[in-house]
Amino acid sequence: MNVPNPATAGTVLVLNSGSSSIKFQLLDPKAGESVAHGLIERIGETEGRIVFHHTTGTDEHVGAIPDHRSGLRKVLEMLEGLGRPLLEVGIIAVGHRLVHGGDVFHEPTLIDDEVVKTVSDLSVLAPLHNPANVVGMEVAREELPDVPHVGVFDTAFFHTLPAAAATYAIDRDIAREHRIRRYGFHGTSHEYVSGRAAEFLGRDIRELNQVVLHLGNGASASAIAGGRPVDTSMGLTPLEGLVMGTRCGDIDPGVLMHLNRAAGMDVDAIDEVLNRRSGLKGMSGVNDFRALLELIAGGDDDAKLAYDVYVHRLRKYIGAYLVELGGIDTIVFTGGVGENNVDVRRDALAGLGRLGIVVDPERNEASGRGERRISSDDSEVEVLVIPTNEELAIARAAAEFA
Repeated sequence: MNVPNPATAGTVLVLNSGSSSIKFQLLDPKAGESVAHGLIERIGETEGRIVFHHTTGTDEHVGAIPDHRSGLRKVLEMLEGLGRPLLEVGIIAVGHRLVHGGDVFHEPTLIDDEVVKTVSDLSVLAPLHNPANVVGMEVAREELPDVPHVGVFDTAFFHTLPAAAATYAIDRDIAREHRIRRYGFHGTSHEYVSGRAAEFLGRDIRELNQVVLHLGNGASASAIAGGRPVDTSMGLTPLEGLVMGTRCGDIDPGVLMHLNRAAGMDVDAIDEVLNRRSGLKGMSGVNDFRALLELIAGGDDDAKLAYDVYVHRLRKYIGAYLVELGGIDTIVFTGGVGENNVDVRRDALAGLGRLGIVVDPERNEASGRGERRISSDDSEVEVLVIPTNEELAIARAAAEFA
């Protein structure tokens, strides 16, 4: 693959490699603009698919994608096919979204063979994510060998959690030996959104207490004081915390032993249930919020219960973080559900006027996708919707190494 001269370059390719998919985006980190983005999916299946969105339209490729290498190579060919504008700005770096950095990686890191090996070794902490991340790094480094590759870790923002928030109350020797602690995830999003919220308000982030709610198919909450996290809902893995699309979130650990003893389920079967057959999908049969609301509108009791459980857990975390922070200045919604779902935002903060939190119905229901305030003028706490842009944050971090 011929790469343009970095001296005249200006774009960063951001990759998020999953077990059977790769999300990609080409961005101009200075302008904050996307040149192209898309998804490679069903890698390894008989019929794969690449959807490629760019400034002049959308292209689609359907056919066998045997492995990550062939999928990424096809995407790079499609990027080159954009023509002269792409060649003029070029690719100066590749940013990789990496899920688990353990207690090793705390900041954007230039990827070399040792980093790849360490991320692979940390797969014991993230067996569903890190192996796929490793494949993505290996393939991209082979296909684009002449630019820096930079890893940005989901766990990095939360590495400074206070010990009281990061520590599980289990045998200390076992915890130390097996690196068991609360790491937190979605850190790139929480850091980006909290920074954007401060800019939106025209406030110094060091003066703000914020609760950030990243609500998508995966969901997490964070308590941020002065720009630094003091707590977050996800833990050793992304399973802990809020109710999610297919994950259960908080659950009595005794349920796991009960499923083993009473239902004869082994560890892998329990893992499958809690990560892929729980959450909204487990309770209602669907994990897409639009489909859930359609079921509720049709009178589906299971869907209504799933929604109520989701909101109940969300309110529980908001209340806990309000106390933990000793008061809050702003609550920020982000992620696909947080940015787009009027009902969740309304119900999550309903009846909290005595705590200084008042959502304005018209602002909440107004159409729009940008950064906006949805609290009323007399609300003591600012309630904001701030679209996340993890890819841009990764691109800007990677560009620093170019």
